[in-house]
Amino acid sequence: MRVISGSAKGINLSSVPGDSTRPITDRVKEALFNIIGLDIYDKTFLDLFGGTGAVGIEALSRGADYVLFLDTNYRAYKIIKKNLAATQLAPYADVIKKDAFAFLRGEIDKSYDYIFIAPPQYKGLWHKAMQELDENPGWLVDSGVIIVQIHPKEIDDNYGYANYREFDRRDYGDTLLIFYEKITAG
Repeated sequence: MRVISGSAKGINLSSVPGDSTRPITDRVKEALFNIIGLDIYDKTFLDLFGGTGAVGIEALSRGADYVLFLDTNYRAYKIIKKNLAATQLAPYADVIKKDAFAFLRGEIDKSYDYIFIAPPQYKGLWHKAMQELDENPGWLVDSGVIIVQIHPKEIDDNYGYANYREFDRRDYGDTLLIFYEKITAG
């Protein structure tokens, strides 16, 4: 696992020992950032299930202004901090060892341009995170994007949200990226 592009290009990232995280492949990460493109510059990014930090670190490397990483796993928390130090991107990020759902139910002190949701597989946690965001839409700026990374078997098209609509979906074999935007009045 490595940083693909930007200021930290080519730096190898450490993995979380065991199978508690599901790292994104370089192929899917590159596809994701090709979709986002230059829009990542000067944007804020919330990584709800940080894991190794690979996605948020890629965002910083490509010009994002700030990333907040959350993870409840202490080993993941330590690896994110280690990877931020290795890439010299730590000054542009915060890492909090906290449950994503408790965080989303808390006071909204900042809105983000991008929110990335890649929870442990097959537990319906992505939908639970979307529900929390739907109930607390202030976490995302009006022009922001929520990106969900799940296994295609996890998708349930019966879910609907009052404040968000799906606007894109990309299938990369065993990884599905779903993009949501805010529903605006008018």
